Amino acid sequence: MIEAILAALVLPIIVSFFLSGCSAQRKAGRISSGEIRPDIAIPERESIVPEVKDYAPRHRDTLKVYDTDGSEMLIMRAIKDETSGEMVATEQLRAAVVTARFRNVAERKGKVDIEFQIVVPGQMQDSEWQLRLHPDMFVLGDSLRLEDVVITGEAYRKAQLRGYQQYERFLQRIITDSTALIDVRNLSIWLQRNIPAVYRFRNDTSFVSDEEFKSAFGVSESQAIEHYTDKLALWLNGMRISRKDAVRSRYIKAPILTEGIRLDTVVRTDSGDFIYNYIQPVSTRKGLRKICVVLSGEVYEQDKMISRMSPSDSLVFYVSSVSTLADSTQRYITRIISRRVEANYSADIVFAKGGYAIDESLVGNREALSSVKRNLRSLVNNDTFDIDSITIASYASPEGLFHTNATLSLRRSRAASDFFSGYLSFLRDSIAREDGFFISMADGRDDGRVTSSARASSPIPFISKSGGENWLGLDDLVLIDTLMFQDEKDDYFVFRNAGLSPDEMEKAISGKRYYGHLRNDCYPSLRKVRFDFALHRKGMVKDTVHTTVPDSVYASGVKALKDRDYEKAVTILRPYHDFNTAVAYVALEYNNSALAILSECRSNAAVDYLLAIVYSRLGDEESAVSHFIHSCRKDASYVFRGNLDPEISSLIKKYNLSFFDSEQESESY
Repeated sequence: MIEAILAALVLPIIVSFFLSGCSAQRKAGRISSGEIRPDIAIPERESIVPEVKDYAPRHRDTLKVYDTDGSEMLIMRAIKDETSGEMVATEQLRAAVVTARFRNVAERKGKVDIEFQIVVPGQMQDSEWQLRLHPDMFVLGDSLRLEDVVITGEAYRKAQLRGYQQYERFLQRIITDSTALIDVRNLSIWLQRNIPAVYRFRNDTSFVSDEEFKSAFGVSESQAIEHYTDKLALWLNGMRISRKDAVRSRYIKAPILTEGIRLDTVVRTDSGDFIYNYIQPVSTRKGLRKICVVLSGEVYEQDKMISRMSPSDSLVFYVSSVSTLADSTQRYITRIISRRVEANYSADIVFAKGGYAIDESLVGNREALSSVKRNLRSLVNNDTFDIDSITIASYASPEGLFHTNATLSLRRSRAASDFFSGYLSFLRDSIAREDGFFISMADGRDDGRVTSSARASSPIPFISKSGGENWLGLDDLVLIDTLMFQDEKDDYFVFRNAGLSPDEMEKAISGKRYYGHLRNDCYPSLRKVRFDFALHRKGMVKDTVHTTVPDSVYASGVKALKDRDYEKAVTILRPYHDFNTAVAYVALEYNNSALAILSECRSNAAVDYLLAIVYSRLGDEESAVSHFIHSCRKDASYVFRGNLDPEISSLIKKYNLSFFDSEQESESY
C-alpha cells in the first residue's frame, strides 16, 4: 500500500522532469537549425534617440512659402484620404510599427548614433539557460564586436548565486591570521617559566629582537612558535589555500559576466518576446559610407554551450554627412614672379690670426668649405635659375684697429672669391664634359665647337667686399647670451648707444669684467664670410610676371573638410568666408556663423539646401521648407538627399513633402 502511494507521488515528478528535458532539447535543436533565432531590426518609428536633437522644428500645421517664380504656396501637415485620394490636414501622424533592414543616419560633429533593436522570441527563452548575444559591427572592411547582451534564466542565475555562496563558505574556512594556529595558552606558560623578561612584554608594543628572546638554552622566537603551532591545522589550512582555484571552478561553473557586457538581465518567464534597444555611438572617418551590424550568439546551460545561434540578417546604416556638400572647385591665388631673385648663405670660415689665405687644414674649415661647395653645385645644376653674380663679404671681430680690420676683411673676401671662383670653373668644366660640350673660357678663346648654353655660356663674376667689424652680430649675441648678467648687458648697450667710434667702443668695453667672455666666446663667431647670390629666372624677359597658382592652403582646408576633420577645416577655411567655410560651420553646428556666410553667397541648389538645414535647426520652418523647395527646383538630386539629413527629413514627414519625388504638378502641393 505504501509503495503504491510513493509511486503515485514520484511518477508525475519523473515524467514532468523527463518531458521538461525533452522540451529543452527540442528547443535547443530548433535554435541550432536556425528554425528560431534572435533578430535585429530597425523600427520604422520615431528614433530611439531623436536624430534631430536641440534643433527640432517648432510645431506648426500650415506654412506659407514662395516658389522660385514668386508664386505663393501653402504647405500643410497632411495625410492622403483613403476614399477621396486627396491630401487632408491632420493634427498628428503615428506610423505603424514595422521593421526595416536599413536606415539613413546623419553624422554630426564627427559622430553617428547606430540604433537598433535586439529581439529574442519568447520560445527561445528557458529558465535553465543563458543566452549570450554578440552584435558585430562592420566598418570599412574592419569588424568590431560590440558589447554583449546577456539574457539569463531565473534558475540559471539561482544556480550561479548558489555556487558563489558555496565558494564563499569554503573561503571562510581558510585561516588568514597565523596566530590562530598557535597554542597561545601553553606558549605563554612556557615564556613565563623560561623567559620571564620577555613575558613581561606580552601587553607591550615594544619590539623584542630574536637575540633578546633567546633563553639560556638558546631557544629562539621562531623555534618556540613552531613548537606550539598546531601542525595538523596548519597543514589543513595550506591544503585549503592550494585548492582555492580548483574549488572555485567546481562551485562557480558559470561566472557572472561583468566585463564587455551592455546588459545582463534575468528573465523570470519564458513567455513573450524580449526586446532591447541598442544604441552605439560611432566616430566617423574618411570614406565611411555605410555601417553593417550582424547578430550572433550561443545558448549556455551552466558552463556548457548547448547550441549556437544562426547569424541574423545584417542591418545596414547609410551614413550621410554635410561634408559631401563641399565644393571641390579649385581656388587660385595671384602671385607676382620677379625675374631677379637673391639668395644668401653664411659660412664660418676660419682664418689664421692676421692672415687671409684659405687654409683647409684649420679646424672646422673642411666642413665649412664643403658646405659652400654644395650650395654652389646646387645653384649651377638648378633648372630654374641662372647665377648672375656672387658677392662675398668677409667680417672681422672688433679687437684691433678698425682700419686694419677693414683691410684684412677685404683681403679675406678676395681670397675666398679666388678660391671659389677656381672651384666653380672646375665644377662647370666637369658638368660640361659630362654633357659632351666644351665651355668658352673667360678670355673669349673659342675652339669652334658648340658650347653648353644651359650651364656655362659665360663666366660668373665674383664681387669682393669688406664687411668690416661685425658689431651688429655682436649685439645679437649679447642679447641672447645666457652667461652675462642683465646689468652687464645693460652696461654694454650704454656704450653702444653713446655714439662712440668702433675703436673707442672696443677700448671702452675692454676694461669690463665681461670683456674676457666676449673675446673668447663671442668674437670667433663674428668672423663670418657671407655669400650673396644674384639670380635670374631662365627664359624670363620681363622683370615681373603676374600668374595664378592653385591655393594649396585652401585645398588643404577642403581636404580636411572631406576627411571630416572639422576643427582643422574651420581653422583653415575661416579667413576665406565662403561656402566651404559655411559647410564646416554647419558640420560643427555653428549655425548662426554659417547663416551669416550663406546669406552672402550666390544662390544655387547647394546654398539653398544648406540654408534649409540651418533654418530648420534654428526653428524657422517656413524658411527651411522654402529653401528646400528652391534647392529641389534647381537640382532634383536634393529631393533624395533630403531624406538623409534629419533636419530636412523631419520636415518632409511633417508636411508630406515627398511629392517632390513624383512628377505631379504644382496643384498637388
